[in-house]
Amino acid sequence: MSTAAVAQERSRSIAIPRDPAAQAYLLMRIVFVVAPIAFGLDKFVNILADDWTIYLASQFNSLIPGNASDAMHLVGIVEIAAGLVVLATPRFGGLLVAAWLGGIILNLLLLGGYGDIALRDFGLLAGALSLNRLATAYSRA
Repeated sequence: MSTAAVAQERSRSIAIPRDPAAQAYLLMRIVFVVAPIAFGLDKFVNILADDWTIYLASQFNSLIPGNASDAMHLVGIVEIAAGLVVLATPRFGGLLVAAWLGGIILNLLLLGGYGDIALRDFGLLAGALSLNRLATAYSRA
């Protein structure tokens, strides 16, 4: 690598921490890797919620084989996979997480009584879509 190329690469790596959009991209990428993996793992250990099955609408429970606990374990696997996809390919992972959050929002609205959580998840969905857009500029090909 030429001296000019090394200098350009070094200046690019120095410029990223000063670029607010790059900082937002990095922050959102970290959050959308860690949060789905943490929530997915918790479907197996129940530290954050005593009983995740209360958040499963009967309409979805009847579509998924097994009981509600089995369904929540499947949800956990999907959430862990979504976090890993964001880690590997944030542009596609942002869309995947947004779609998954759309399903969660639909589930909560069907369940009823969890509109506040559905609204929060809508904000997360917007963040996941923003991650997708930022990834078009900041993720490496």
